[in-house]
Amino acid sequence: MNVVNPATGAQIETYNEHDADDVEAALGRSVRAFEDWRTRPLRDRERLLANAADVLRENKRRYAETMTREMGKPISQAVGEVEKCAWVCDHYAEHAGAYLEADHHPSPPGSTVKTEHEPLGPVLAVMPWNFPFWQVFRFAAPYLTAGNVGILKHASNVPGCALAIEEVFREAGYPEDVFQTLLIPSDLVDDLLTDDRVRAATLTGSGPAGRAVAASAGEQLKKTVLELGGSDPFVVLDDADVAAAAETGAWARNLNGGQSCIAAKRFVVHTDVYDEFLDALVDEIDALVVGDPTDEATDVGPQAREDLMESLHEQVTASVDAGATLVTGGEPLDRAGAFYPPTVLTDVPEGCPVDTEETFGPVATVYEVDDEEAAIETANDTEFGLGASVWTEDRDRGERVASRIDAGCVYVNQLVKSDPRVPFGGVKDSGYGRELSEAGIKEFVNRKTVWVE
Repeated sequence: MNVVNPATGAQIETYNEHDADDVEAALGRSVRAFEDWRTRPLRDRERLLANAADVLRENKRRYAETMTREMGKPISQAVGEVEKCAWVCDHYAEHAGAYLEADHHPSPPGSTVKTEHEPLGPVLAVMPWNFPFWQVFRFAAPYLTAGNVGILKHASNVPGCALAIEEVFREAGYPEDVFQTLLIPSDLVDDLLTDDRVRAATLTGSGPAGRAVAASAGEQLKKTVLELGGSDPFVVLDDADVAAAAETGAWARNLNGGQSCIAAKRFVVHTDVYDEFLDALVDEIDALVVGDPTDEATDVGPQAREDLMESLHEQVTASVDAGATLVTGGEPLDRAGAFYPPTVLTDVPEGCPVDTEETFGPVATVYEVDDEEAAIETANDTEFGLGASVWTEDRDRGERVASRIDAGCVYVNQLVKSDPRVPFGGVKDSGYGRELSEAGIKEFVNRKTVWVE
């Protein structure tokens, strides 16, 4: 695996891939590790997870620099990502015991009926490059603490991050092979999915990747959790605080270079505040600092790979050719690296790429609607259903509109985000299942009913 720094275009590292024999050996070790790990007292597993949080905090600058080097995340955002990983470890170290307590049910006199939560075994995780630490810890913290063991197949452009995460668990004192990283190409994933030793799988990634994993796992009757793409609406109603909405919207679209499933992508704005909001949004976006991701002052770094930037530009160009108006941005920057400027499009024709496809980069589309009903209709006019944001000064109105938007989560007067304390996941083509909170830790357990007379 050759790693290219997207900020410079220079190759910086080469890693040896694992082959089929390595995969076979890793699977054997996972099964053996599971037999011991599942019997460990839950309190021991919680303690080790708390240790992992300490390791993350102690090494956060080094891990952040690995992220920045491999996929171009601005260093301040990379540090924040590591800190968030420590937070999810803290959360499950504190709450896993309560989440996994047996559920007791009404029963006939003299009987007891309960549901226990037992681990399944080795869980395969196929993870993306855009949040290379957070996406992994989002599954690993709950699943390992529930007694499962993990096998990570990470994106091929972030192998250093993948190995660093394995290091975190090793340094935290986890038993050998409870968490393993495999540096393998995508064409070996199906072999893992169809192996009887892998009991479940989780994937964060594209729709095609999700369908492929679901199909293979389904043939084996294996549980899956899929967190796929998004085209999140950012709804600005006529009574919104326009300045606050524009400031948050610019950040919600361009955080992590716009490379986020839950980024605000489609701005749906009431006609009464449309001009004011558009002007404010463009001002906020044009003020963002695009540049060297190692610089603390940088807001937007490069796209993670050159080919991804080129695909994004093709979406923009095709949409402008179809009639969309380019307000700002829209051309790759004339410099080394995969830099694409924050971009705003209006007058977006129905059916053009930026209208129907996920734009995984700093490209915002702005739609003008006549009323609340049209705003809801436009927000729902997508195959995706991951997150949404609604802006209004009337909290009751915001809650009412939120209840009518087809999404896994809706945030009123703030950007969409994932939080260890609440369930996270999508509907429609954004996937199924939930991560985080109590819902997340119970996705990959056997809910076994025990009835005693």
